[in-house]
Amino acid sequence: MREGIHPAYGPVVFRDRAAGHAFLTCSTMTSEKTVEWEDGQTYPVVDVEISNVSHPFYTGTARVLDTAGRVERFERRYGRRGER
Repeated sequence: MREGIHPAYGPVVFRDRAAGHAFLTCSTMTSEKTVEWEDGQTYPVVDVEISNVSHPFYTGTARVLDTAGRVERFERRYGRRGER
């Protein structure tokens, strides 16, 4: 690898604002904000809006939309295209 062209890679805490969950990992992201982690060390913290803890797909709360029923209801209410 060439020297001086890669961003610094180090420990960063990612904090899910929606669920109040945080995890420590390594990343090239940086932040001015810091947080004291469970091990007593201070790490930069990056706030994210959603993670696997709060995302509906991972939590099992995802809803399946009845798209066929919605289209039929729309056509009943407003008529089919070209019928005027």
